[in-house]
Amino acid sequence: MAGFGRWVAWCERVCYADSRVAGVAHLVLTAGPVVGVTALVGPRATGRPGVGRECGRAAAVAVATWAVLGGSSLAREATALADSLDAGDLPAARDRIPHLCGRDPSVLDAVGMARAGCESIAENTSDAVVGPLFWGAVAGVPGLLGYRAVNTLDAMVGHRCPRYRNFGWAAARCDDLLNLAPARVTAGLTVALARPLGGSPGDAWRAWRRDAHAHPSPNAGPVEAAAAGALGIRLGGRTVYPHAVEDRPVLGGDGRVPTAADLRRTARLSRSLSWATVGLTAALALALGRAQARRAPVLP
Repeated sequence: MAGFGRWVAWCERVCYADSRVAGVAHLVLTAGPVVGVTALVGPRATGRPGVGRECGRAAAVAVATWAVLGGSSLAREATALADSLDAGDLPAARDRIPHLCGRDPSVLDAVGMARAGCESIAENTSDAVVGPLFWGAVAGVPGLLGYRAVNTLDAMVGHRCPRYRNFGWAAARCDDLLNLAPARVTAGLTVALARPLGGSPGDAWRAWRRDAHAHPSPNAGPVEAAAAGALGIRLGGRTVYPHAVEDRPVLGGDGRVPTAADLRRTARLSRSLSWATVGLTAALALALGRAQARRAPVLP
């Protein structure tokens, strides 16, 4: 997606204005071609009906999935951050923070970095794994790449800062809409997977229902709250970005403050969520494919 990021930056230079209308134009100009081209080219590129076409479709979806998923890199970064914290090497840990989130690492102590890492892994597992797989199951390659394009746009321009408050509004709202279902799938799977990680499904469910609505993001709230409850930790609080300071609500109630060990547990949760989502979305794609085949007209 690096090439797409450069395209987004170039389009921003061309059409930037401090208005929502310019932001809508930017969204259409950048994400629109991704969906349009894959929707038009995909059926032609997968061959004639029969086994060849099905193999072509499978290959196209596999390549697109490889291009957009970021679950393994999340787990690696979490483990590297935990290693630095365990070694007491705070400068090295601060150097790793930008790989996980956009917070200002200079103001973070060990607890703050562990918290930032746990929150980022929980949220980005939904964004970088569950979301692409969900939309790939629902809409194939256009769904995979279109979702990731909007998610990348949100990361680049969807900030609550003076430059992007209006211009990034369309990208942020579109990303919120696309993540409504994946975020709740992620939270539900987190509840289901809490016990194998040594946590409580009941605590995960209660934290989700009690705390998620107070989070400023309609989608980060459920996944972070469920993760906090599942792992028995407390997330949220004062959050410092280069462009702003936010006082986030507490997620997880009376859980303990996160540590490097909890970073490793969050990485294990992320891996478990990835595999569970693969199985769930494969079943969803199969069910949708069979339903579509039943609706298709029978040609003489």
